[in-house]
Amino acid sequence: MRVLFAGGGTGGHIYPALALARHLVATDRAEILFVGTEHGMEKELVPAAGFRLETIPVVGMQRRLSLQTGRVVFLAASAVLAARRILRQFKPDLVVGTGGYVAGPVVLAAALARIPTVIHEQNAIPGLTNILLSRIAGRVCLSFPGTEHYFPRPKRTVFTGNPRASEAAAATGKGASDVFLRPDRPVFLCVGGSHGSAKLNQAFSEAVGQVLAAGDAQAVYITGKRYFAELEAKLAPLTLRFPNRLQILPYHPDLPELLSRTDLLICRAGATTLAEITALGVPAVLVPSPNVTNNHQEHNAKFLAEQGAAVLLKESQLSGQSLAELMMELLSDGKRLKKMAAASRALGVRDAAERMAAIIRKLAQ
Repeated sequence: MRVLFAGGGTGGHIYPALALARHLVATDRAEILFVGTEHGMEKELVPAAGFRLETIPVVGMQRRLSLQTGRVVFLAASAVLAARRILRQFKPDLVVGTGGYVAGPVVLAAALARIPTVIHEQNAIPGLTNILLSRIAGRVCLSFPGTEHYFPRPKRTVFTGNPRASEAAAATGKGASDVFLRPDRPVFLCVGGSHGSAKLNQAFSEAVGQVLAAGDAQAVYITGKRYFAELEAKLAPLTLRFPNRLQILPYHPDLPELLSRTDLLICRAGATTLAEITALGVPAVLVPSPNVTNNHQEHNAKFLAEQGAAVLLKESQLSGQSLAELMMELLSDGKRLKKMAAASRALGVRDAAERMAAIIRKLAQ
C-alpha cells in the first residue's frame, strides 16, 4: 500500500501524520511520501523521522478580496498542478490530509484524479481548510467527539482520536533518564510548546520558586530554545537553592517519556499535547494560546476541563501569583490529582492510529 501524506506548517499537523505513517509502515509495510512546503516545520521533522518529503509552493487562503487575491489564486492553481505531478509519479493508493495550507491543493488534486482521500482534524474547532476539504474527502477523522457538527457532511465524519496518542501510550519513562527525577517526590512540568511561550515563561519563572518552597516537589521546566539562555540565567539562584529539584531544559526529544513521570503539567492546549497527556492520564493546568485561528486552543482546553481532566487558566488571568496559587493547591491535594488523572486517562484514545489505519485500508481497496 502506498500512502501520501499532505500537511504541515506546525507540529500539530505533522506529529499525528508521522505517528500514523510509522504505524502503517509497521502494520502494513506501507510506502510513505510526505508533501509539504519549504517553510513549515515539516521541512525538518519529516526527513529527521526517516521519510521522504516533496515540497510545493503554497500560500494561505484569503477570507477577503484584496490586491493580492489574483496572485493567491494563481499560486493555488500552480500548487494543484504541482501536486498532480507528484501524484502521477508516486501513484498513491490513498492520500491523507492532516491540515495546513498544503493539504488543500494536494487533497483536491487527489480527488480530481479519483484517488481516495482521508483528512484528519486535530482540534475541537476545525480549520477552514478541513471544512472545505470535507466536501470532497472520503472520510473526516476527528480527534474530539462533537466536532462533527462543524462539518457540512457530518455523516462522513468518524471519531478516531489523534494518532499521536498511540505512540504516547507506549511511553515507560525510561526515555527520560537524562532528566534526574527522584521517584519518591512529585514532579511538575512546564512546557510552552515547540517554540516556547513568552507569557507562560514569565508567569512560571515567577511562580516556580514559591511552589518549590511550599513542598518537596521537583520541577522540570522546558523553556523553548529561544528563551533558554535568558531563563537559565534568571533562575540560576533557584537551581542553587533547590539542588536537583529544578531542572531547566531548552527542549526534550521525547516528551511522552517525560510526561509518563509527571504528576502535574502546565502547558498550552495544542491538540498533539492533549492527545499525549490523555493517553498517559496526566493532570494539567492548561493555558490556551489566544493567538491561534478560531481560538481553537481554548475550545480544546474546555473539553478537558469540563471532563475534570484539567484546569483551564486563561492567559488574561495568568500571572506568577495566580499560577503559583493554583499549582500549590493542586499539588497539595493528592485525591484531586488522582481524580484528574483518571478523568484524563478516560479521554485517551490509545488505539487512534489503528482506528485511522482501518479506515485507510478500507478506502484504499
